[in-house]
Amino acid sequence: MFNLFKRENDKINDKDHLSLISVAALLIHSAKIDENFTEKEKSIIKNALREMGADEKDLNEILNDAEKRERDSNQILEFTKEVKNKNIEEKKIVIEALWNVIYSDENADMYETNLMRRLSGLLYLDPKIVGDIKEKIKFKR
Repeated sequence: MFNLFKRENDKINDKDHLSLISVAALLIHSAKIDENFTEKEKSIIKNALREMGADEKDLNEILNDAEKRERDSNQILEFTKEVKNKNIEEKKIVIEALWNVIYSDENADMYETNLMRRLSGLLYLDPKIVGDIKEKIKFKR
């Protein structure tokens, strides 16, 4: 019985697990910016989390924790803090997922594009990289 509590506490304190929750919260925030969080967007977020190493069995828990964290937050800085410390390849996965979420409804409104401009600065990414990823996503549609 005590091992069960220990395992849960280890997971809660696991830095990678907490990092994935922050990434998911950022993606959920971008999905909710148009006030319509769809199953298609959830699927995009799950795929990004898988690419970043999330275990399949943990995906729903990560999403639930991230939704609660996003709902309880009033700023994106706490989500970007974790993402900005990732390597460039992981940042690209996050940016690609963000653009996929934004274009999941075939449209990027001014709030969504403004969010991406802000995020490129907050994540210390070259705007050209963010723009190239955006064009790649738009071209795939």
